[in-house]
Amino acid sequence: MEAPPNDTKQLFRACGTCSQTFAHLVDREFGHPKEAHERALTRLAGGIANHGHQCGMLWGTTLGVGAEAARRHADRDEAIGLALAASQHIVASFVARTSTVKCREITGRKLDSVLGLVAFAFDTLRKGMDGSTCFVLAEAWTPEALAAAHEGLEDDAPRAIRPRSCASEVVMRMGGSDEEAVMVAGFAGGLGLSGDACGALGAAIWMKGLEWCKAHPGESPGLWTGTGDKRTLAIFEEATGGEYACRAICGRSFASADEHAEYIEAGGCGGLIDALATS
Repeated sequence: MEAPPNDTKQLFRACGTCSQTFAHLVDREFGHPKEAHERALTRLAGGIANHGHQCGMLWGTTLGVGAEAARRHADRDEAIGLALAASQHIVASFVARTSTVKCREITGRKLDSVLGLVAFAFDTLRKGMDGSTCFVLAEAWTPEALAAAHEGLEDDAPRAIRPRSCASEVVMRMGGSDEEAVMVAGFAGGLGLSGDACGALGAAIWMKGLEWCKAHPGESPGLWTGTGDKRTLAIFEEATGGEYACRAICGRSFASADEHAEYIEAGGCGGLIDALATS
């Protein structure tokens, strides 16, 4: 069967953010678009509200894989385990392509400053879709991202006995459904257990965006939209002393989903999860 044309650049331009684009690409690949859930990822673009952490393409792809994991397993714990395992394939694929997960290292810009954002926008406009760093990367990584999604979801390697995800815990405490808790499961441990910026924070920001998107059908929250996530970020920074990296917040890395599950079961990050869930 002939591969479909790669229309990522056109989708990227239509969606407006890399995070929404890649959630849509994965959802479309598996035949189940989730429009509001995709739009809610907008504020994770630019590396978590433009802070420069993990690229929005990773957040979007991971959410899409989580959505498919939820469809494949009726049991929430099994679905969380599959989503978390598959997310590691996604991160590995992206790092193989870029050698980093960080938006700031890819773009070379500080997008949380007005000057940096304007410079980035001007550079993108000047180079156009065929020359812009993000558009070119998005198009190049699309087939690899979709292949990694399939590989991760079909990997039959043993998974955690009782999977837990800090991100899923936040979503459930914020009133999310079982499906939504599974969708963010791969955010855990700094996204795919990679130890980078906190996945629980990403989940809380996504939930704030989802609530807003459900109240505003067909619209996507912009950079200055009041979804409530600025309060979430402030509470997070107060709780962590301004530290964003999971490995620094937890004082350790997680070599496996079992290690992460044991950490959560023992109350690890309990205070932070509570703070985010009530932010």
